[in-house]
Amino acid sequence: MLKNLSCFIMGMFFMFPLFAQTRSFGMIFPGLPENIRTAVFSNEGYIITSEKSSGFNLLSGTAGQGSLLDPQIAGTVLSIQPGFIVESLRVIPGAPGAVSLLDVYNALGNIRGLKGRLYHSHTRDGDIPLFEDASRMENERKNVPIPDPRPASTLPSSETVYIRLKDVNFGNSYYRGEIRLTQYGLRYSLSNYKNLSYFFIPVIREEKFIAQLYFEPIQEGVLIYSIAGADVSDFISSRIHMPSAISKRLAVIISWVAEGIGGSSS
Repeated sequence: MLKNLSCFIMGMFFMFPLFAQTRSFGMIFPGLPENIRTAVFSNEGYIITSEKSSGFNLLSGTAGQGSLLDPQIAGTVLSIQPGFIVESLRVIPGAPGAVSLLDVYNALGNIRGLKGRLYHSHTRDGDIPLFEDASRMENERKNVPIPDPRPASTLPSSETVYIRLKDVNFGNSYYRGEIRLTQYGLRYSLSNYKNLSYFFIPVIREEKFIAQLYFEPIQEGVLIYSIAGADVSDFISSRIHMPSAISKRLAVIISWVAEGIGGSSS
């Protein structure tokens, strides 16, 4: 009997995101200026960078904005004492319930969809692929590419994936992606388990880059909030503007997921 009761409690725990109240954007981010709100609902979304030297003023509420996001989302990034922060906020408009967390999960599973996505390079004066290749890896120790899975029919409570991106600047870059359900949505944590290097020079040491992407179906559509940061040496910071570099990569990743979500709702 105790075993059955335990299974019931665990089952209810993993199912609660399905029964959580659908919140509105204003409930989660109350009091945002109109210009930010307008950008959030645009195709590009709202993205902002800030550096530690001038202080972090986060949308997610750490600086007292009153956001109802889980404070651990920003806290995980701040735990590595980053020199800068990149935040992004976007809503994909749609009818309530048109996109589920399962749709989001399946969009995140299409790792190969990152290959060839473009970004604007000022130095090359044109749009070029940011990731020349993208593949899922078997694990951290065995760098063997494996195919993306077929779309899932059920949503797991948690999962860890390993990703290799052939970055136009950093070459082969290796990331660990950890997916977790929360009360209202889904968190996707991305961290580098190998150094990010530029011409064999380590730019970001292993485990010193963290991005948190949070997805929540809301009354107006799907909310995508992300925050990323890295601990970078002063030597590198004086030669590479890392907030801009990470901002571009985060924007490409968000557009990849947003495209997958949009396709699932059409």
